[in-house]
Amino acid sequence: MARKSAGTTSATHLTIDGQKIAISNPEKVLYPAGFTKAQVIDYYVRVAPFLLPHLHDRPVTLKRYPDGVRGEFFYEKDAPSFTPKWVKTFPVPRKGGGSPIRYILINDLPTLAWTANLANLEIHPFLHCIPRIDRPTFMVFDLDPGEGADILTCAEVAFLLKDVLERLELKSFVKVSGSKGLQVYVPLNTPVTYELTRPFACTTAEYLEQQHSKLIVSDMAKAKRSGKVFIDWSQNADFKTTAGVYSLRAKRDSPFVSLPVRWEELDRALSKKDAESLYVDPEAALKRLKKVGDLFAPVLRLSQSLPASFMAKVPATARHETPKPDALQTYRQKRDFAKTPEPAPAAPRRARQGSRRRFVIQKHAASHLHYDFRLEMQGVLKSWAIPKGVPYGLSEKRLAMATEDHPIDYLDFEGTIPKGQYGGGTVMVWDIGTYELMEGSYEKGKLHLFLEGKKLKGEWVLIKADRIGEKNWLLIKTDRALARLPKEDASAVTGRSMAQIAKHNDAQWQSNRKSATAKFT
Repeated sequence: MARKSAGTTSATHLTIDGQKIAISNPEKVLYPAGFTKAQVIDYYVRVAPFLLPHLHDRPVTLKRYPDGVRGEFFYEKDAPSFTPKWVKTFPVPRKGGGSPIRYILINDLPTLAWTANLANLEIHPFLHCIPRIDRPTFMVFDLDPGEGADILTCAEVAFLLKDVLERLELKSFVKVSGSKGLQVYVPLNTPVTYELTRPFACTTAEYLEQQHSKLIVSDMAKAKRSGKVFIDWSQNADFKTTAGVYSLRAKRDSPFVSLPVRWEELDRALSKKDAESLYVDPEAALKRLKKVGDLFAPVLRLSQSLPASFMAKVPATARHETPKPDALQTYRQKRDFAKTPEPAPAAPRRARQGSRRRFVIQKHAASHLHYDFRLEMQGVLKSWAIPKGVPYGLSEKRLAMATEDHPIDYLDFEGTIPKGQYGGGTVMVWDIGTYELMEGSYEKGKLHLFLEGKKLKGEWVLIKADRIGEKNWLLIKTDRALARLPKEDASAVTGRSMAQIAKHNDAQWQSNRKSATAKFT
């Protein structure tokens, strides 16, 4: 392998395994402490023998920081149009239909160096390998400290988690995240799907919360995390990626590495209250690797099965499908279900899209014409009223006012609500489909969404805007502008106009509801 030094600012290209890779702005400082793009590339080239086996045949999401860690960053899933022909990619179907996502595979050193030159500071691989994108090869528990807790608090929780897993005859491996917390990996390497690993991770986190309620929380709500550690089990999904082993992190002014540690080392740091020893810079990480080797190598080959006792109880463990007890109380109190055709609250239905969730946008001619945006989440439809509709222009913002949660059955509600009833007027299913949560959470007040509907396709961000009102959010168009849509004023499920829906007074919709829904599902 011949290459010019990536550590010098004069380098304009690398030649690796016969591939010539252009290096742009190598002297650019990406970490304010003085770590340049050339040093980022140099680190990834040197760590490649340890890193590449963990990326082989795993689709990755790039997290790019073109202006450094203090600048704007973006996630890139689809291989950009300028991707060299020699870079391997794999098409992953969107569960809502449409063109597949062409994920990059970092299977070799030239590809790794090329992505580093894109200021891809963090590498986020999936838990699965191609072509079996439904089968995770391991589970991961992300331990995230709340305010008043730190990485040592995470270490306490990691040992509690380790003990539970050992009682289930599951061996686990731990790494520092390179950010605030730790991540515990459970190798599987057996034929198992996310539909099993996700509820198992959820159940494990909930059990630990019950046993150690003063230390652990399994709920995403930030308000509940003060002084505690959040066990994020939700990473175990076919659409989620996790910062990979040996990846740099872009959380601070200096780079730290997401690095495996021995349980004995973690215990020693905890005993000595030595948090600093759990933050390792790139040069120290490389020296350590030469000395101890790849502590995560067993994660790639150790075969383990989920306990049989759990496998028999899977349907009862899917907490993420269960609404909070009072989630639909406001919805129920506002309506007389003897007079309105709207669906009454009932037991939630499981999503047929597996780990994907559904969304609907309903055009609603009530006292004022507006659009209702609803996302299947936590066993209900989280809902917002958007007075001016979904934004199409790049970076265009629209006010989105949070409203009460609605039942899942509201997804395909189209018809008329009688006058005198709450929201009386005509309702159209303007668009319907599935969405992918790319980043954030409802509790954090930020949802980065990829919508795959009958009309809309692309990325939007919902972000809470407390400064303009407690219930006010902003819906912002990202990734690219969207052209005006054909049949913009027609129902996505029946093709009717608002006038036709009002004229039919929902009788025709009721009789055709089954067939209209079947087209979607």
